[in-house]
Amino acid sequence: MSGPSSAPRGEHAGRPGATWETELAIIGEVFVPDGQPEPRPNRAARRAAARAARRNRTTTTEETDHA
Repeated sequence: MSGPSSAPRGEHAGRPGATWETELAIIGEVFVPDGQPEPRPNRAARRAAARAARRNRTTTTEETDHA
């Protein structure tokens, strides 16, 4: 184990809101009229779908190459 650093770091304040208590707000049912387009998924959902598509595409390609 090494000794203390020659340039120790001082204490600093944490990120604002890191320890705040949060609650989920239940907004209930939301009326969506018929004929409305589907809402676009957020970035995280789009990236997850792209990852799954890549994973499935490589699995399918490997299965057909070895068969």
